[in-house]
Amino acid sequence: MTRLTAEFWVQAYLARLRFQEIPAFVVAHGDDTAGAVLVKLNTLDGQAIAFHRSYDLMSGDRTWADLASGEERAVDDAIQRQRGFDPDLWVIEVEDRQGRHLLGEDGLE
Repeated sequence: MTRLTAEFWVQAYLARLRFQEIPAFVVAHGDDTAGAVLVKLNTLDGQAIAFHRSYDLMSGDRTWADLASGEERAVDDAIQRQRGFDPDLWVIEVEDRQGRHLLGEDGLE
């Protein structure tokens, strides 16, 4: 199976969000080819959730799992710690009061 580059996936994700009129921004530009991607959902009420890709050893599936959730400042701190471990990390911030991030949709999971 051919893997998409990180940059291609990020651009496709941003386009899908724009199509749904959900604001999103690249906060940290990681490695174009193989950088991991974190998605921060900011619900604009002081709360946030950071999602990262997780691999389920039992099923072999890759899913989006919570890395951190709660007060936005605490989530930002968790993201900064991850960036300290992985300088190739992409960080995408999605801003949506309804909590939409589209990560569970076909082609994004």
